[in-house]
Amino acid sequence: MGTIRNSSTTPPGASGAHGRGDLDSVLGFHIRLAHGAVYRHFSETFSELELTQKQVSVLWLVAEQPGLIQADLGQQLQMDRATTTEIINRLAARGLIRREPSPFDRRKSALYLESEGERVLGEARTSIRAHENWLKERFSPAEVETLIGLLERIHSLPPSP
Repeated sequence: MGTIRNSSTTPPGASGAHGRGDLDSVLGFHIRLAHGAVYRHFSETFSELELTQKQVSVLWLVAEQPGLIQADLGQQLQMDRATTTEIINRLAARGLIRREPSPFDRRKSALYLESEGERVLGEARTSIRAHENWLKERFSPAEVETLIGLLERIHSLPPSP
């Protein structure tokens, strides 16, 4: 078996702006790195509240849409049924959220914030503002708007067949 030679004139491990070679041109790689940086900062910012990003999102939507049907919540946050149920169970166990039968369809669960959930969400919103300021300070307002639009194009794609 022959030896595979690198035909590039750039020494191995030294190509690309960061020494990652062709990997630096992979969009998904940069999205993963950006997600990691944002997630780490979020985790540091929210460590005292003991909330995950998804839990904060659930509290936020339920506060804005009292009586939101659990299945609709999962759809809005692009979470499967098992994940949605697990998050709701954890938040309910902490006394932050409650389920009630929907007044329109008693087979479905409507979600409401408890008073403790409102208090915790208030603290979370303060942390979110700090987190958002940390993130947005890297961009102009126009760039933030553009970035959100570009990211929406990705996360609003239908699942692959």
